[in-house]
This record gives sequence, structure tokens and C-alpha cells, in this order.
Amino acid sequence: MNQFLLKSMKQARKLIIGVIGFTVLLIGIAMIVLPGPAVVIIPVGLGILATEFVWARNLLKKIRTKFKKQQNL
Repeated sequence: MNQFLLKSMKQARKLIIGVIGFTVLLIGIAMIVLPGPAVVIIPVGLGILATEFVWARNLLKKIRTKFKKQQNL
């Protein structure tokens, strides 16, 4: 019973982080055409998602390296 509860808590945490992260990410994407700091909000959404999902972590690393390369130009 205890293992089932622990597994359920992990799944619930992953679901909550996914919903919050995707919501922030979608708001950031909408800010590309709407007024707002999309350049700030999109990485924040990816950062939230990166706490649980490997694909978001990899995408955030790619964005970070491209940003650093642009800063060095």
C-alpha cells in the first residue's frame, strides 16, 4: 500500500509540473505575437518542465548554448 501511495504521489507531482510548465510555455509562445516578455517566459516554462522531463532539459541546453554563442559575437 505504501509503495502504491508513493508511486501515485510521484505521478501526481509530474502531472502538476507538466500542467504548470506547459501553461507557462504556451503563455510565452502567445507573447511572441502579443505584447509581453516572450524571451523571458519561454525559458521559464522550459525550466519548469526540465525539472521532470528530459526532452525539456535538452531543449533548454540547446537554447542556452545558442544564446551564449550570440553573446560572444
